[in-house]
Amino acid sequence: MTSFDDFSSPYSDLDRPPLNERGLVRALVRPGALWTGVEVTPATASTNTELAARARDGLAGGSVLVTEHQTAGRGRLDRAFHTPARAALTFSVLLRPDVVTNGYGWMSLLMGVAAVGALRRIAEVDAVLKWPNDVLLGDRKLAGILAEAVFAPQGNAIVVGMGLNVSQRAEELPVDTAVSLALAQAPCTDRDPLLRAVLRGFADRYTAWVGHGGDAEVSGLAAEYRACCDTVGRQVRVHLPGDVLLHGTATGIDAEGRLTVRADDGVETALSAGDVVHVRGEG
Repeated sequence: MTSFDDFSSPYSDLDRPPLNERGLVRALVRPGALWTGVEVTPATASTNTELAARARDGLAGGSVLVTEHQTAGRGRLDRAFHTPARAALTFSVLLRPDVVTNGYGWMSLLMGVAAVGALRRIAEVDAVLKWPNDVLLGDRKLAGILAEAVFAPQGNAIVVGMGLNVSQRAEELPVDTAVSLALAQAPCTDRDPLLRAVLRGFADRYTAWVGHGGDAEVSGLAAEYRACCDTVGRQVRVHLPGDVLLHGTATGIDAEGRLTVRADDGVETALSAGDVVHVRGEG
C-alpha cells in the first residue's frame, strides 16, 4: 500500500502561482460548449454556497466559480474545512440538466470520474474513487466532492463542487488521512491544466449523460464509474444515521448510483449518498 508519511512538500507560498482566469475562459468558454463562464475569485467562503445562491437568482447553467482561497468550505453533512491560498483547486459548477431530478445523484459521481481521468492523465497518479464522493491515492484522501440540488421558482439546478489538494504540506492538510499531489510527488502539480482537464472531462461525460436522458447505463457513465471505484468488492462498515452499523461486502453500484452492500446474513441493501454517514473499509 502506498505510504506518504515520509514525503515532504518542496512548495513555499512563492511556488503557488495564481490561476489564469483569462486563459481558462479562452480554453473552456466557446459557442455551443457546456461552460458559459469561468470566474476566479481571490477568496470565497464556499463556492457551492455562492453558486447555489446565484442559481436561486436565476443564473444560467454552465457557470464555473473557482476560488484561490476557500475560507469556509463545506463537505458532506456540513463538515467545514478551509485551504491555504493557491494550494488547492477549489471550484463549483452550476448545471441545469433537462432530466428527471432523481438522476441528480449521478452528478457527484460524474465529477469523480472526470477528476480521476484528469489526475491519471495530467498528474500521472493512480487515483481511484471511494463511493460516494472521495478521490483517493492509496488510502489517503486527495479530493472531496459535494453535489447540492437547488429547487427554486426560477428552475431547478444542481451545484457540484470539488476541493483537490495540490501543493499542501503535511501540516496544512485538515486530517492525517489526507494527501496532496505534492506530497505524493506527482510529476505535474500545475493547477491550470488540471482544472481544464477536469472540466473538459466533465463536459464530455455530462453531455453524453444528458443526451441519453440521464441514463447512466446507456451513456456509459455507470460502467466508467464502476471501473474507477475502489469500494466495490471490499468488506465495508457502513455508518447509518442513528448510530446504526451495517457490515458486509460492497457488491456494486446500481443504475441510480447507489452502493449495494450484501450484509453478513445475505440481505443486499442499496444505499444512496444521503443514506449514509460514513463508509469504511474493513481489513
